[in-house]
Amino acid sequence: MPALPLDELQLTERDPQTGKLRTLPALHPEIKADRSFVLYKPPPAIRDPALVEEFLERAKFIADDLNWLLALPHDKFWCQVIFDESLQKCLDSYLRSAPRKFDVLWDCHPEVQELQKCLHRSVFLTFLRMSTHKESKDHFITPSVFGKIIYNNFLFDIPKILDLCVLFGKGNGLLLQKMIGNIFTQQPSYFSDLDETLPTILQVFNNILHKCGLQCEGASAEPQKLEEKVSVTAGNMPLQELKDIVLYLCDTCTTLWAFLDVFPLACQTFQKHEFCYRLASFYELAIPELESAIKKRHYEDNSVFADLWRRISHSRKKMIEVFHILVNQVCLQPILESSCENIQPFIEEFLQIFTSVLQERRFLRDYDELFPVEDDVSLLQQASSALDETRTAYILQAVESAWEGIDRRKGLSEKAVKAPVASNGASAIVESSPEDREDLGAACALEDECAGAAAAPVAAVSGVELDSLISQVKDLLPDLGEGFILACLEEYGYDTEQVINNILEEKLVPYLDKMDRRMQRQLKPDPTPLVSSRCNIFQNDEFDVFSRDAVDVSRIQKGKRREKDTTRSLVNDKRLVAEQRQRYSQYSVVLEELPLPPAAALGYGDYEDEYDDTYDGNQVGANDADSDDELIARRPFTIPQVLRPKGHEEGQETEEEDEEEEEEAEKERTKDHFVQDPAVLRERAEARRQAFLARKGHKHDGSAVVGTAKGHGQSRETLQERRKKEANKSTRANHNRRAMADRKRSKGMIPS
Repeated sequence: MPALPLDELQLTERDPQTGKLRTLPALHPEIKADRSFVLYKPPPAIRDPALVEEFLERAKFIADDLNWLLALPHDKFWCQVIFDESLQKCLDSYLRSAPRKFDVLWDCHPEVQELQKCLHRSVFLTFLRMSTHKESKDHFITPSVFGKIIYNNFLFDIPKILDLCVLFGKGNGLLLQKMIGNIFTQQPSYFSDLDETLPTILQVFNNILHKCGLQCEGASAEPQKLEEKVSVTAGNMPLQELKDIVLYLCDTCTTLWAFLDVFPLACQTFQKHEFCYRLASFYELAIPELESAIKKRHYEDNSVFADLWRRISHSRKKMIEVFHILVNQVCLQPILESSCENIQPFIEEFLQIFTSVLQERRFLRDYDELFPVEDDVSLLQQASSALDETRTAYILQAVESAWEGIDRRKGLSEKAVKAPVASNGASAIVESSPEDREDLGAACALEDECAGAAAAPVAAVSGVELDSLISQVKDLLPDLGEGFILACLEEYGYDTEQVINNILEEKLVPYLDKMDRRMQRQLKPDPTPLVSSRCNIFQNDEFDVFSRDAVDVSRIQKGKRREKDTTRSLVNDKRLVAEQRQRYSQYSVVLEELPLPPAAALGYGDYEDEYDDTYDGNQVGANDADSDDELIARRPFTIPQVLRPKGHEEGQETEEEDEEEEEEAEKERTKDHFVQDPAVLRERAEARRQAFLARKGHKHDGSAVVGTAKGHGQSRETLQERRKKEANKSTRANHNRRAMADRKRSKGMIPS
């Protein structure tokens, strides 16, 4: 006998009051167990022992109750799910309050994290069992009845499905895709609920624009009242309100992306409300305004700026990916899967979508950088030969014009974008965990993962180039101040044409429109002056006047240092000789007196007549010249006194006198000098040189050319002699060889 579905199954049991047997359907409120489920609260942000203990106790109750629920048999599980309101409130509280992947638990207790993971798994398994109408061959529910049960009892609705996607989408994509697919398949009414929910989602975008003082096209059909003048903008709103808007936007964009990524069949319902156009229009209005407000605000805590910038970058990327999913599912995917006869409506839809967003230049740049439009158009050209080339060329030309004035992208893997810096110097680079946040860490490290060159100028303009851009605008609009022009250039990527056009057409962004147009430029001081930024080998030494106030002047020497120990004093120092004399005396190398014993000293002076044959072997006189030769030998040739030139006689006499003086000086020299004084030797050599020059007739005194030692200054006579030597050195030796060679060549003496 085949098993009956749970909705047709009847159970027989005794009445607890009367004790009689009775028959009840398997899904009956009386079968529900009496159990109360507590509401979930998120983990505490700080390690307060009381808060941690409260969370652990509450989470433990919920985890135990859910584990008990999952262990129930099929019929009792569904009775508890359908008729226990406390269970539904508990699950709803978890979906609303559970931390998302982009929410960071900065200082979470390890035990809290472990229990949170267990609770997260139990909640997911509970919803997984609730979305399954057939657990086995014997335990199942009729599909049509299952659809009515989950729809009529509000076990699932569109907000719950959105929260399920954003909470459990990462790592459980396939299971979640089967869950939601089964829910929409068994109960098609959820498509109509989604269709009714989309105006509310679009109203979220309108509310954000209204809070920022902006207005989206087609957002409201009612005219604005005169007394409802917008006074609050993203730039002047309180910080807490700005944080709420950014968090709200981040949560909305991430939830939409997670839902469409898990359940792409919902894209058709989204596009019925022109979601692509509304999304691009919102992006163009809100994102630049929020980015500018975040950058220009002063923060007491740099982590606040980093968190806001991460979330706004994360939101931007998710909005672009949502747009791409819609285009891919509505237009491109059917083209790839359909035959050539049925693709024309999808091509028309693609062209219509991009034609409607061509005026959103900022959005086009960002989208084209992540998902090039040219690739999609190339796909259409390959799929259809009847493609309207005029419209596609117009779209591609509009995309190219959106990049005018901005360097073309090079790809996300090749480009390096600096992290943004707030007005007080706070940077958006912080450490993040890639396991906890899918791509939030990448958005943190980059200024803009999804916008790149579209978000800000690729290279900062400064110096002469910036002055030139300001002068270009000021030449056409001389009444504007340089400070106002600089702010406009920074906002519009230093594009002078766009700045001039927006000023003339009154299309400036709100914060520029409210700025004083005569504001002058404020020169920013150099954050790194030369004195503090210099770096050399003398930095921070004892004479660095930039780093120390007191310098020891006595250690400063101007000119050449006069050493206390001169060469003469070192030569005259005989201390080393005296020390070595005693050592060499032991080897009898230096022996001045021969000591004799007293007995030998008595007979030392006695005469001894014994023949001394010591020198008998020497041939005395064998090599001497003969006496005749000595007599015949001519004396040196001498010029007769009569034939001598005038003045030579006196020079000869002077020479003879000098030779006699040298001979006398040689005789007077002490023969036992250990080392002669080098200074004396130099004086003697100089004297001999001067005597030689005098004999040759050279009487020029060149001592003045040498001068004194370097660093002590030179006399006037020395400077004059040096100039004369420089001017007249070509008159002798080979200094004018080139001039004489040129002279010979000019006269034809040397063949060319």
